[in-house]
Amino acid sequence: MTAQPAFTPVAARRTLAAKDPPPTATPKATNFSSAVVDYVQRAFFEFNRQKDTPLFVGITDKDIRAKLSSIVNQATAEGITNERDWSSYPLPHEFVLEERRQAAVMAAPMQNIPLANMNLTWGQPPATWAPELATSNKKRKSPDQEVADPNGQAVTPPWKKANTKSLAERITGKSKNQEKKQKHKANANWFDTSDAALAARRQRFGNVLPDPSTYVSPRDGSPTIDANTGPIVGTCEVVEKNYFRLTAPPNPSTVRPLRILEQALAHIIAKWKGEHDYTWVCDQLKALRQDITVQRVKTPFTIKVYETHARIALQVKDLGEYNQCQTQLRALYKSKLGANGTSGGKEDEFTAYRILYLIYTRNRTDMSNMLADLTTADKQGQYVRLALQVRAALASGNHHRFFQLYRSSQDKAMFPYLMDMFVDRERVAALAVMCRAFKPDVRSTVLVKELAFDNPDDNTPVDEDDISEHTQRKCLEFIQRYSGDGLFEDKGDGDIRVMTSKAGNLFEQAKQAAFGRVDIKGQI
Repeated sequence: MTAQPAFTPVAARRTLAAKDPPPTATPKATNFSSAVVDYVQRAFFEFNRQKDTPLFVGITDKDIRAKLSSIVNQATAEGITNERDWSSYPLPHEFVLEERRQAAVMAAPMQNIPLANMNLTWGQPPATWAPELATSNKKRKSPDQEVADPNGQAVTPPWKKANTKSLAERITGKSKNQEKKQKHKANANWFDTSDAALAARRQRFGNVLPDPSTYVSPRDGSPTIDANTGPIVGTCEVVEKNYFRLTAPPNPSTVRPLRILEQALAHIIAKWKGEHDYTWVCDQLKALRQDITVQRVKTPFTIKVYETHARIALQVKDLGEYNQCQTQLRALYKSKLGANGTSGGKEDEFTAYRILYLIYTRNRTDMSNMLADLTTADKQGQYVRLALQVRAALASGNHHRFFQLYRSSQDKAMFPYLMDMFVDRERVAALAVMCRAFKPDVRSTVLVKELAFDNPDDNTPVDEDDISEHTQRKCLEFIQRYSGDGLFEDKGDGDIRVMTSKAGNLFEQAKQAAFGRVDIKGQI
């Protein structure tokens, strides 16, 4: 038999360099199915649609994202992502609402603790503490002394009760048969069946809490609404209805059905064209949107309502309402509510409006995200293509091209309303460049054409004969607005010069001030 060595042979190291760590497996990106993607989109859409309701008070976007991540990760870990019916699976906010309801149920017993014995005078101990305080300075009693109850009767301490057996019993002990008989007799007689005892027992349950599912914490001022209840169907036949914020579950008798809502929208549009009372129109449209929301109506009519409100809000420069409508429209377009999987609305038009709005707010981050989301088909749309040309002109500092696009967009739906919000800012930026490029002066007629002051103003009727004088006056008034009164010089040829050599940093400072603030509210 060959002898085995008493050691394990190991190859000698030939270098002092550290060994390379084992290669780590590159995590593979998870490709989720279209059902999961649709579930995620529906989760955020439903939360954004209902987050202003009393039911969602205290629930944030962070809570929804955390719950959504937990649901998807759990399904992925269990390998049931493709087997689960995501179209009928509860949304994340339903889980969050159920957790809140369960927490309220668990907290319910704490709200029912009787406080009858807690009516204490501040600074004075309860009367039951008096014997303890009175004897606290005395010598401590012996453990063998009897303890007296509040009525003065002697009470046997519990450590003495355990030793009440006789000496014989403690030495010999009771037989097992005797112990079983005594236990059986005690169990048979422990329940008192007398009428008084039964009545007392019934009284014990007199203050039981009601059904926990209907419990409402007194600290919560908002009413509790069951998240599992289905949509209501309105029965109100009134066409005009004022808007009131919901503080309780909606009553079907005060909600208008879809048939009446269609009549109401036509009535609102007609009244807006005739009277232009925006306060009344906005109130009516918000009430209409509320009735749509509580009935969970998601059809092309829903898109039409939000598009109408957005257009009217742009006409009066109400960016707060416009942004709310734009946010809802983005989610509705993604739902593909139209025929044959189309958006069901003017997606090309309102996508272009969002691009112009981001130009106005100078939000580079959102602009980059939006440009990345645009598909090749989106960029071919009439309105999106024009909006992208406007963005490219401003991004490259080509003011000449920008004002050409400004002139050509005057008949493009709501483009003039959005571009008017930042055209003055771009005129100041262009003047700052022209004051450096033109020396010692520049003709006012050149400024009128380059800065698009020759664009007809819809609100000011101008005859063809004196349109030149009118536009020249607008240009000079614009320069005066930025303390440029001393820059004008009339050389007698009817064309006023603007002395750029005297401008200095006047328009550069005005440019910095104009680009340093954006006066908006309710930004998306």
